[in-house]
Amino acid sequence: MTASLLACYHHPEDTEAFDRHYADVHAPLGLALPGLVSFTGTHPGPGPDGARPAYYFVAHLTFTDAEAMGAALSGPEGAAAVADLANFAGAGVDLLTGPTTRFA
Repeated sequence: MTASLLACYHHPEDTEAFDRHYADVHAPLGLALPGLVSFTGTHPGPGPDGARPAYYFVAHLTFTDAEAMGAALSGPEGAAAVADLANFAGAGVDLLTGPTTRFA
């Protein structure tokens, strides 16, 4: 069973700087993680009532299994990605991990 990491980023003060750093620096660090199966990102839209979404950006990384995810995150590539958070995620990020259930 695959395992996922969801990185839920709070709203930054400078969205253009966040997006630029994420695309140019952080995403390549994520793509270097061993055992990575897929890596997607979403800028959530407003809720049905037009309310601002809870997060500015959500990244979804899927790994071959929980062991591969653990090894990737604890290895040098994971350390580099975690260290980079201080360079662009000053508003905060919530990290969620767990097994992935595929419904379709």
